[in-house]
Amino acid sequence: MTPDEIERYARHIVLREIGGPGQNKLLNAKLLCIGAGGLGSPALLYLAAAGVGTLGIVDDDEVSLSNLQRQVLHETNAVGEAKTSSAVRALARVNPNISVVPHNIRLEEANVDELIARYDLVLDGTDNFATRYLINAACVRAKTPLISAAMSQWEGQISVYDPANGGPCYQCVFPQAPAEGLAPNCAQAGVMGALAGVMGSMMAGEAIKLITGAGQVLRGEILIYDSLYGETRKLKTSPRTDCPICGVP
Repeated sequence: MTPDEIERYARHIVLREIGGPGQNKLLNAKLLCIGAGGLGSPALLYLAAAGVGTLGIVDDDEVSLSNLQRQVLHETNAVGEAKTSSAVRALARVNPNISVVPHNIRLEEANVDELIARYDLVLDGTDNFATRYLINAACVRAKTPLISAAMSQWEGQISVYDPANGGPCYQCVFPQAPAEGLAPNCAQAGVMGALAGVMGSMMAGEAIKLITGAGQVLRGEILIYDSLYGETRKLKTSPRTDCPICGVP
């Protein structure tokens, strides 16, 4: 590390669980964040500040005025701009020493495997089950750890899906999407803006632990946070041998 990097990341380096070796792992890491919205915004800001060397961002959407209540990566003057280009500009202000790679595309079966193969770790900040299942299957095929979070109204949840290291995959825990109307998105049900900051920051924290080897990640557990009543709880999860994605054939 350069003298400037040592000073910039000093508060990480003095942590026994991270130290210089852990910070170097962060500087060399390649992380893909799918979605630069409510969850991706805080996650990307903290991962850029942490010095994750390469941050890939997948999003084909544009910034809208209704995003700004929670998507803190974007500014009012970015309304109408591609979220990926707005994100690149914002993250360069936070840390100009990292590489930010925009992927202004819609994730599909045709491109998901090639894209995920470029990265060490994936964050899923999307808001629909079809895309979550697509990302999960590709991560299982690539043996790439997946951090996935979701939120609605006042409640959020987060877990690390990593069957290559003994945990369940996303489809083990959620075998099928809920029926139409049972899981409305944020536009339909609403969401408290600061909840996105909490859950996105948790995603960044799990990523930092996974990359550096610090502590214990949420592999085999779902953490649920109720911001309306200030409560958290954890649920244990397990791989399913009959899972069509990661189970034993």
